[in-house]
Amino acid sequence: MAQVISERRDVEFVLHEQFEVGNLSKNDRFAEFNKKTVDMIVNEARNLAVKELLPINKEGDEQGCTFEAGKVIVPDSFKRVYDLFNEGEWLAMTEDPEWGGQGMPHVVGQAAAEYFNGANYPFMMYGNLTHGAGKLVESFGTDEQKATYLKKLYTGEWGGTMLLTEPCAGSDVGALETVATKNADGTYAISGSKIFISGGEHEMVDNIIHPVLARIEGAPAGTRGISLFLVPKYLVNDDGSLGAFNDVVCTGIEHKMGIHGNCTCSLTLGGKGQCVGTLIGEENKGMAHMFLMMNEARLHVGMQGFACATAAYMYALDYAKQRVQGANLTKPKDGGVPIIQHPDVRRQLLTMKAYVEAMRSTIYYMGLLRDYTHVTEDAEDKARYEGLIEILTPVAKGYVTDRAFEMCSHAVQVYGGYGFIEEYPVAQLLRDCRITMIYEGTNGIQAMDLMGRKLGMKKGKVFMDLMAEISKTVAEAKEFPALAPFAAKVEGSLMKLGELAMHMGKTAMSEKVLSAFAYAHPFLEVTGDVVMAWMLLWRGTAAAKGLEKAKKKDIPFYEGQIKSLDFFTGCVLPVTEGKMEMIKATNSAIVDIAEESFIC
Repeated sequence: MAQVISERRDVEFVLHEQFEVGNLSKNDRFAEFNKKTVDMIVNEARNLAVKELLPINKEGDEQGCTFEAGKVIVPDSFKRVYDLFNEGEWLAMTEDPEWGGQGMPHVVGQAAAEYFNGANYPFMMYGNLTHGAGKLVESFGTDEQKATYLKKLYTGEWGGTMLLTEPCAGSDVGALETVATKNADGTYAISGSKIFISGGEHEMVDNIIHPVLARIEGAPAGTRGISLFLVPKYLVNDDGSLGAFNDVVCTGIEHKMGIHGNCTCSLTLGGKGQCVGTLIGEENKGMAHMFLMMNEARLHVGMQGFACATAAYMYALDYAKQRVQGANLTKPKDGGVPIIQHPDVRRQLLTMKAYVEAMRSTIYYMGLLRDYTHVTEDAEDKARYEGLIEILTPVAKGYVTDRAFEMCSHAVQVYGGYGFIEEYPVAQLLRDCRITMIYEGTNGIQAMDLMGRKLGMKKGKVFMDLMAEISKTVAEAKEFPALAPFAAKVEGSLMKLGELAMHMGKTAMSEKVLSAFAYAHPFLEVTGDVVMAWMLLWRGTAAAKGLEKAKKKDIPFYEGQIKSLDFFTGCVLPVTEGKMEMIKATNSAIVDIAEESFIC
């Protein structure tokens, strides 16, 4: 059977050979997660994804969500699978068992999440946001809020959302108009409207808990005056039972290009009666608190984009091996051959293979870094790991989703005309993938975050730490003669990136600041290219070690890893270095052109 979600062998390679996750079991926190346990978890996740989530993906896309008399109806099959998913305790698999989690390493959770999201990421959005809401409660909630909400969220018994966006406040969250008025009992009356709320209303759960950004009357303007509130769909009584409806009214759902199985709602709070919320965290610190959920959500979005890309690659590869069309160019008399023999199709497949492998390693590495922050006892090491997470988040969200959409487009091209037809799977993957470049901060915002904030963190130390990690891999790869030429190319691009980063930092602090930020997204692109090259070099080093003791059946896999590295360093990095020169020139036409010159 074709592997239509992820390459199982590659998942195991990343976990056990590239990142050696078994070493985490040496720490008491993850003592029970040895290789056997990790493999069992990933296998169970794959089985659930293939047997339950994947079969309802097309139904979710075709049936979609409907809105009737204030209620949202999700696809018919979702409720049963949602309950099954929660019975397996998958929603909070990396969280404390005390609150309904499994306590597994984040990097292992990433492998499970890849299968789930590759199978049906619109379905997974309900749980992802619920987990994020739970993380807010765990991190900033009072003991009472934790007791009331946390286990209900982490077990999926109740749902969760994230209420930021308003008609007048999209990326500029500080422009929001939702108001919180303090009541005599210490609660707040919340009034306002929110839009684009994923999973904002549905009947799969008994209650939905909304973390809501609002401004307390009299608070400062902009983001400085925003606070965060927990607003349940139904109030919760002292004994934990559900009380009255809390006047959180769904006024409609969006009809979208993709992710049809997930409802995107418009909500009005306090429009007909009183909507009650409780403050979570400190007054006027809501934006800082919400960034915890936003950063988690950004990594989830990176996973969503990547999952579309890896599924698209699996489908395209399987199709290319089976679709017979045209003769081999060197054997024209032999008749038709599978299209994987045609050079242009092979170019696209190898492009997809290299990017998917590099993105998988990047996404898993983000989980591994989070695990390192939990197991290290050294404060400096912990700060370094946290800094690496910070600086790589724009890459894992912004760059990955940009490239993921391109990989889905390649898959459509490999299918040819069939790829454009909805009966075939890659059309939906392309549509579903597109939103990942937009929500949780557009990729332009991710680029500005990287260049405007992350580069200068701790006076540039965080960026230097990233360069140091890449340099470690370069040094190790150079010990293998077959990898030395590739290592030299990665090292050269890394040095050029370091020079470019210094240039952009200086330019951003000069009178050319607008021109500098006009090239923030290209800077994200070249940074991401170097990170992908790093991951492929790291993988190549693990593959070189594997080849030294490989069984015959494993040799093509390991050799394929080195070919991905060969392709990327030979065909992508030269273009990357050309982009670096373009960015360094910082042509000012983008900011100099008059608005009137954009004619429509």
